[in-house]
Amino acid sequence: MTRYPRWILAALVISVAAPLAAAEVKIFRTDTREAVLAGKLDALSVDPLGALELARRVERLALLQEPFVFAAAPHPDGWVLGTGNSGKVLLVYHGGRVDELFTAAEPEVFAVHVGRDGAVYAATSPHGKVYRLQDGRGDVVFDPADAYVWGLAEDAEGRLLVATGLAGRLYRVDPGGDGAADVLYESADSHVRAVTALADGRVLLGTAGQGLVLELVDGPEKGTVAVATLYDAVQPEVLAIAAAADGTAYAVALASEASRVDLSTTQAPIQGAEAAAGGEGQVTVIAAAGQETMGSRGSGYSGPRSLVLRIRPDGRVDELASLQDETVHSLLWHDGALWIGTGEEGRLYRWAGERLVLERDLEERQITALVAGAGGAAAVTTNGAALYQVPGGRVPEGKYTSAVLDAGQVAQFGSFLWEGELPPGAGLALEARSGMSSAPDATWTPWRRASPNGSGSPRELALGELAEGRFVQYRATLRGDAGGPRVMTSELSYRQRNLKPQIDKLEVLAPGEILVPTNFNAQNQAFEPWSPNREGIFTSLRPEKESDGTRAKTLWKKGYRSLRWTVTDANEDKLVYVLDFRRDAGDGGDWLPIVDELEEAHYSFDATMLPDGVYRFRLTASDEPAQSSGAGLSAEKVSEPVTIDHTPPELVAVERVGGETRAELRDALNPLRDAVYSVNAQPWESAHAADGLLDGRHETVVLEVPEGARMLLLRVTDAAHNVVTFDLLSRKSP
Repeated sequence: MTRYPRWILAALVISVAAPLAAAEVKIFRTDTREAVLAGKLDALSVDPLGALELARRVERLALLQEPFVFAAAPHPDGWVLGTGNSGKVLLVYHGGRVDELFTAAEPEVFAVHVGRDGAVYAATSPHGKVYRLQDGRGDVVFDPADAYVWGLAEDAEGRLLVATGLAGRLYRVDPGGDGAADVLYESADSHVRAVTALADGRVLLGTAGQGLVLELVDGPEKGTVAVATLYDAVQPEVLAIAAAADGTAYAVALASEASRVDLSTTQAPIQGAEAAAGGEGQVTVIAAAGQETMGSRGSGYSGPRSLVLRIRPDGRVDELASLQDETVHSLLWHDGALWIGTGEEGRLYRWAGERLVLERDLEERQITALVAGAGGAAAVTTNGAALYQVPGGRVPEGKYTSAVLDAGQVAQFGSFLWEGELPPGAGLALEARSGMSSAPDATWTPWRRASPNGSGSPRELALGELAEGRFVQYRATLRGDAGGPRVMTSELSYRQRNLKPQIDKLEVLAPGEILVPTNFNAQNQAFEPWSPNREGIFTSLRPEKESDGTRAKTLWKKGYRSLRWTVTDANEDKLVYVLDFRRDAGDGGDWLPIVDELEEAHYSFDATMLPDGVYRFRLTASDEPAQSSGAGLSAEKVSEPVTIDHTPPELVAVERVGGETRAELRDALNPLRDAVYSVNAQPWESAHAADGLLDGRHETVVLEVPEGARMLLLRVTDAAHNVVTFDLLSRKSP
């Protein structure tokens, strides 16, 4: 088998996709189990690393009329099934024929067993009974007071072991006798959910309540029985136990809404169709699968729904697999591997070689029982009920259909690459389709076959004839008579149609505000965290302003101006920016450069290099760095008029009338914003505008000045932060 170096595949992405357009090549990559399971598997298996292979053969042998199947056991002629809602026991023959063996008075058959002598036993619920079936009739061999019979097994002497719920007990029954039973174990839990007799004579139990795995051991007195705890699960229910020939056992601990017991009340199973009432443990059986219930999953529980355990012959317990979102309903050791059946996805897993492989995804969604048989393992589903046989070997062909992949916008699709193993005689064929709607519909293209891209490698396929679209989906067909390819990773390359950037906002900050990186160190430069305070005649430094959410912080430096912008690019391309300026007068003249090849989304500059006047600034955003030469697109935006003003206000006239002084002020370009005065170097006080509001470029302010003042200072600031102080007593200005 041939393998190709990773660098060959990477080089191919570039060479194949280059002619598509002038945008950056992007890749849809499928290389994890989660990514694979986002698509649809048809006769393919997937391992924990996401590798795809042809699955083992699974054949649907029989469709069943009963809505629910709860239990199965191997029979010399096929398989015996326990069903609900009508309490029927069915026999499915190896050829697929289905016979009804018995109909019980109780609605649910939660356990069946075929004895060594060929006798068929069925356990019904509620008002649990155990029947022995013969010649179309059922004879009650055990009628406990317990509401449910969850499990049946057979000990080394051929006696029945019966696991019950409400109360949680394990009985030993001699079916050939008068129905007398011994209580081997009475649990503090409300249910003994599982019982399994191992080949070496040991008996294992699983409980619901505390979630215990127990082993029957000899009691302190001769002839008595005790239990030893092998494992105490976080999950509250041990649902099923399977045994291997070497004495190893496997169990599943469960915390799921889909459990048949509702541990919030410890009374009701969650499947079935009718209510049965009366006596201890009154039952309400929910009719529709999927109806909300607590099951065995408490409202505060957030761990995995299912935990698969390995119980070694010496009693040590290992955690094999944790399934966060899947409910395991059944286990089976068969053909050197552990088979695991789940719902609601109807997934059939196989644990072998210390790997958990998803073998099949069955149509009926819930695998409630796994059982061995003469023709191989069998899987029984419910909600529609069916029996599948797993005869061994692999299918010759399987398909994988990806999830719908979103390119974000209209794109052209280039090549499909896969990496893995390719045995002789195996192959992979690829089809793809594209469209503009998020779900495939009549507007999508039909499936189109991919072709070799000319490299000579069967792992490299071209999608050159596939129409452009925002969404794409591919379908891979794996073939092989003796085991097909093993696909470990796959890539589909695409290139978006280039769209020009969009400038969402361009703003000019207030005079003196500058933006610097958050880790900026001013060193020898003179910066103030913010504009001067007004707490006294002398200024001080204030703490810096809060960040505006960008990776820049705001400082203040007199004479500087800053521009800030927000730009989006539908292609998520790297952008560069150009800033220009011109006077805002007449036709404005030509744009003159400030800076180019700027990567930051802001720019601060020394505005003292510009004479006083009104200007406009133009931002150009370009995606040229992400394109081939000359193929970039750009967008422009022009700022609102911006006043550059370095000249402070002037004092026009001063008039003194008694204790009141009036000062006439004027500014050429900006309105006045602040006027404060100080008498004899005392703290600053606000000067009041004669018209009540200091907001114009020509204002008169009024000062209350006491007799005998030796110094009268008026400090005036305009909107550009130009500041000047006048000595009103001498009418001299600096």
